[in-house]
Amino acid sequence: MIAVHPDGKIMVRRCLVTLRPFRLFVLGIGFFTLCFLMTSLGGQFSTRRLGDSPFTIRTEVPGGPESRGVLRKMSDLLELMARRMDALARLGNGSEPHRAGGTCAAADRLPAGAGLMERIQAIAQNVSDIAVKVDQILRHSLLLHTKVSEGRQDQCEAPSDPKFPDCSGKVEWMRARWTSDPCYAFFGVDGTECSFLIYLSEVEWFCPPLPWRNQTAARRAPKPLPKVQAVFRSNLSHLLELMGSGKESLIFMKKRTRRFTTQWATAAQHLTQKLAGIWRDQKQILVHIGFLTEESGDVFSPRVLKGGPLGEMVQWADILAALYVLGHSLRITVSLKELQSNLGVPPGRGNCPLTMPLPFDLIYTDYHGLQQMKQHMGLSFKKYRCRIRVIDTFGTEPAYNHEEYATLHGYRTNWGYWNLNPKQFMTMFPHTPDNSFMGFVSEELNETEKQLIKGGKASNMAVVYGKEASIWKVSRGPQETAQCAAVPAPRFLTPRSGVSAPQALPSELNVRLHLIPHLLQGKEKFLSILNKYMEVHGTVYYDSQRPPEVPAFVKNHGLLPQPEFQQLLRKAKLFIGFGFPYEGPAPLEAIANGCVFLQSRFSPPHSSLNHEFFRGKPTSREVFSQHPYAENFIGKPHVWTVDYNNSEEFEAAIQTIMKTQVDPYLPYEYTCEGMLERINAYIQHQDFCAAPAPALPGSHPAQSPFVLATNATHLEWALNASSVPGAWPPPHSLRAWLATPGKACTDACLDHGLICEPSFFPFLNSQEAFLRLQVPCDSTEWEMHHLYPALAQPGQECYLQKEPLLFSCAGASTKYQRLCPCRDFLKGQVALCQGCL
Repeated sequence: MIAVHPDGKIMVRRCLVTLRPFRLFVLGIGFFTLCFLMTSLGGQFSTRRLGDSPFTIRTEVPGGPESRGVLRKMSDLLELMARRMDALARLGNGSEPHRAGGTCAAADRLPAGAGLMERIQAIAQNVSDIAVKVDQILRHSLLLHTKVSEGRQDQCEAPSDPKFPDCSGKVEWMRARWTSDPCYAFFGVDGTECSFLIYLSEVEWFCPPLPWRNQTAARRAPKPLPKVQAVFRSNLSHLLELMGSGKESLIFMKKRTRRFTTQWATAAQHLTQKLAGIWRDQKQILVHIGFLTEESGDVFSPRVLKGGPLGEMVQWADILAALYVLGHSLRITVSLKELQSNLGVPPGRGNCPLTMPLPFDLIYTDYHGLQQMKQHMGLSFKKYRCRIRVIDTFGTEPAYNHEEYATLHGYRTNWGYWNLNPKQFMTMFPHTPDNSFMGFVSEELNETEKQLIKGGKASNMAVVYGKEASIWKVSRGPQETAQCAAVPAPRFLTPRSGVSAPQALPSELNVRLHLIPHLLQGKEKFLSILNKYMEVHGTVYYDSQRPPEVPAFVKNHGLLPQPEFQQLLRKAKLFIGFGFPYEGPAPLEAIANGCVFLQSRFSPPHSSLNHEFFRGKPTSREVFSQHPYAENFIGKPHVWTVDYNNSEEFEAAIQTIMKTQVDPYLPYEYTCEGMLERINAYIQHQDFCAAPAPALPGSHPAQSPFVLATNATHLEWALNASSVPGAWPPPHSLRAWLATPGKACTDACLDHGLICEPSFFPFLNSQEAFLRLQVPCDSTEWEMHHLYPALAQPGQECYLQKEPLLFSCAGASTKYQRLCPCRDFLKGQVALCQGCL
């Protein structure tokens, strides 16, 4: 048993008794100071209305001398306490030494007392500083009030400044409409001329700054945050928390993310090694999935477990995973309220700018979210729209994106006219070089899994692509076909003059539910041929009380969870499409699991001109098969595209496929590593907020950066040409060709094994480029047209592009030979050039 000296007990009690009151006293002083600042100093704000802003002028300044006096007394009191504590400490140091236990207690006590004294001294200094600042604020407020009272009537008139031509008109508008939105009162507008001018000069930017306002405070921009390096992540548990819950769509996305966790981690390791030594900025990113918000209808979530389309959710799940694995800071919203909170939207109807600078470097959203942001960000939408990236399944061509041009030339739809850089639209497949290819991922197999799949394949087993019973509909008679054709387009596909956009944008599901496409005449013929050679399996959703209308020879498994569907594909030899749905992820998953994909060829090709599904979409692209990417970028032996209406061609394809051995195959750009590599390049290099200014009409470069190739067929970037700072992709990968009449630049570049690169158009948009190609121009004109620059046929008239947003790889006319910028690309990664990493 350990003995305790009585002096030690006494010392401990003294420590507790001495220190505890001082700690309580310090807390009391802090609380009292806070209360004082909220009441005495905050009195000048207590008379303000709820919507008042810091620049709203008030005449009363209560409590001036009293506040300064009280603060000085507090400072003097704290200094007196500090002196007494210092004397107490010296007294303790001068007492006689104790035995071992007592010495330890004293040693423990003195530093605590010394630390407490330092805290009291710091509080005293802070209170003294506050007193000085309050004195300065009160003096400045009184001086400002005096100035305003003396000259307010003369200084609050709309100035006539040529640099601000809209100022007087905006003041007139504010006089008549300032009560139309509560956000104006929130920013301090109260119906006076001064409040109008203050708002229009400091919140918006239509009027010049008022000379009597504190411009330093009004215009002070926040300091940019220091750059932080992005670090790859492999643990996705925090991402799953960020994704939230409560919707079947989110549950599906989280399950998919969990299933791919290992593959994302492996891909991050590989890319870390590939990018070793390269600095990557960490970005603050907001992801707003607009089609899942209640305000947009969210028709997807209720259909997740009923055979509804999952392609959009597959892509969004992979986008979230890629951004998180790349090491960026994410905020994820699936409701309008969350979006408003994260953006800093002021209360009201969305006519005012944001209350703070946008805290995000990038925003990923869809067309629904884009519309929601435009409705609630006011003028800030135009200011910050360069930071937005729009996930757009089928793509948006420049002719549809440019509002004025689309309206004048008949390209306006309810999905376009946003005046964004076309590269801000990000597609599911690389079918539109004018846009950025975002993509998604499919499961990647290791060599052992591939060998097991090859050994377990059933040569006569086919799985049908599609989960809805409508795809099994046999050919319609003339009367039924006419009735289907007579079905009016939904209201959201009907252009409306004078309306900028529908209140709720359409979704792919709406089209799929309301418009069952007229697929193929004679479907029963190829079904009977397929059944002749193969056992046909389906995964069609059905209600237990209502079996699906599928042929009797089909073995329907019902709607399968994704892991079970993958196992079915690993056994099957053939994955066959009936023409719909278009461009989904399932064919790539089937090919990755060792299936051959058989699809129909469309003749004539489907487009917005002849097919309901594409009508209203902001693209003129012609689709020649159900899955153009599989046909053009993968091809035989993995993909067969045939005419289903030709029985002999269809039967020959089935016979050949049954004899053909194929290995599981997945393009690199659809692996986790490929998607990480691509998105990382976009984030680090794409900057649409600091785009270089386009060349003005009539301007000529000091020295052409092009040289004619040795075979005199195209232009190349000269080896001695100076580099272009900030240009990405790097211009040295440029190859320029003059296309034949009637051919789009997309096809012209593909003919030479290259990809059209629209960001290179500004380099070619000059008469010098035509001259270098040995094409003399009898005349040169600058016009706004999505096919320019081009050479008119017949004649030698050269047309150059006047509007940079209309540079387009898409589009063709027999009247023009288009001047096309092409580039090389990485094997298996068409979105990136060989020098883009």
